[in-house]
Amino acid sequence: MRQLLPPGPPGAEPDLAALYAYPAGLNRAWLRANMIESADGAAAVDGLSGGLSGPGDRAVFGVLRALADVILVGAGTAREEKYRPARVRPEWAGLRAGRPATPPIAVLSGRLGLDLAGPLLTRPAPDARTIVITSAAADPDLRAAVAAHADVIVAGERRVDLAAAAGELARRGYRRILAEGGPRLLGQLAGTGLLDELCVTVSPVLAGGPAGRILHGPPGGRPARLDLAHLLADDGYLFCRYLVRR
Repeated sequence: MRQLLPPGPPGAEPDLAALYAYPAGLNRAWLRANMIESADGAAAVDGLSGGLSGPGDRAVFGVLRALADVILVGAGTAREEKYRPARVRPEWAGLRAGRPATPPIAVLSGRLGLDLAGPLLTRPAPDARTIVITSAAADPDLRAAVAAHADVIVAGERRVDLAAAAGELARRGYRRILAEGGPRLLGQLAGTGLLDELCVTVSPVLAGGPAGRILHGPPGGRPARLDLAHLLADDGYLFCRYLVRR
């Protein structure tokens, strides 16, 4: 892997942990999103993002998870991508010092249509119990059933309030939030002004077909301006880290 911008030392391997470190001394939630897209802008191949990935992308994916306090994902993405409890690679274990060995997964689900017997709810580490974020309008019986397996956060009355959800996660000590999708969740985070940074892997693949983009949201509104913090390259892949301009 090479560091293109800002230029790194010649021949040196980029320090991923330092390059992707969260701001020091956070006193609020910092919301980072990580997505992958093909060279022609597709967010998936055959409905899954894994068809776009490669070794370098998996390395960045691993360090981002190790740095995060919690991983935020929409219920649809959790189902489609068959989410399981997070695991941290041994080489990144030191980044978890003073925290649980793995970050918990937080699933946004207004309807609570979750697999109660699936590994995401039944097999997390005891100190990284899965979190389910829903609204007050969710079916109370379903909420009770989910609460038997996961920590439940109620954020919003009729639908999930993302700002309230992020605030509650921060109140519980989860300030470094990593959102892994999907496109609708990313669109909502960007549309509500909650997104602080966007990490994008550009895969050297022409996907074609009907695949959507990494961000899906209603048209209109003022586009968010981004500043490129760094650019890495590996085997045709580009790894971009953007900060949202305030």
